[in-house]
Amino acid sequence: MKDESGYGAGSVFLSFLLGGIVGAGAALLLAPQSGRETRQKIREFADEIKDKVGDSVEKGKDFFEERKTVLSAAIEAGQKAYENEKKKFKG
Repeated sequence: MKDESGYGAGSVFLSFLLGGIVGAGAALLLAPQSGRETRQKIREFADEIKDKVGDSVEKGKDFFEERKTVLSAAIEAGQKAYENEKKKFKG
């Protein structure tokens, strides 16, 4: 569903997510600490983001499958209704 600016909810979410990742990465790199500590924090942060993105992808797949099932059922119902109406006019 698109809002008034023409961007869908998925685009807005993805932009927000990417902005957060870039901002957090910049904060880690600019923080006053040793290289070893910074690398460890980046590694932990990357693992955390990987898990969150993986969860989001799984939720997206589940959402898509739900909608695909509903859409398939609606198409099938429409085809049956069409066939029934067609039979009424023929017979």
